[in-house]
Amino acid sequence: MITWTEFERQQPALAEIGRAQFYQHNIGLGFLATVRKDGGPRVHPVCPVISSAGLHVLILPGPKRGDLRRDGRYSLHTEMFPPPREDDGFAVTGRAREETDGAIWTVVRDQVIADFGELWPNYDGLTLFELLAESCLLTLTQPGDSFPKGPTIWKVHG
Repeated sequence: MITWTEFERQQPALAEIGRAQFYQHNIGLGFLATVRKDGGPRVHPVCPVISSAGLHVLILPGPKRGDLRRDGRYSLHTEMFPPPREDDGFAVTGRAREETDGAIWTVVRDQVIADFGELWPNYDGLTLFELLAESCLLTLTQPGDSFPKGPTIWKVHG
């Protein structure tokens, strides 16, 4: 698994279109799938933060935080575009790790303010997770500058 920053270095065009899809409304929006204790899936709306520190999510105490602490597997999907591109999408899958480094928290905090205009309510009660990438899936209903119509799959080598 690699960090989003490393993914951007390895696959700049794919990372750029993925970021654009998460940030289509000028703030990161997506759906985070986690693994429940019984092995079943759980899906949550989240505001992913992409910054120079990587791809992160800030999570309130609750089931999804427990899922990520217990079993870090996740999949993060973009929300739907309005027609006619409602079937376009980007997903990144891998493992989450809890982030406690104060310098990383500062970078993410500054990005939240840049994206949102202020800190979110209950910001001090949130837990920061970095989302490490193992694979990505881009689906386009029309060809883009760098990618064909249909699915583009990328996986970490090794």
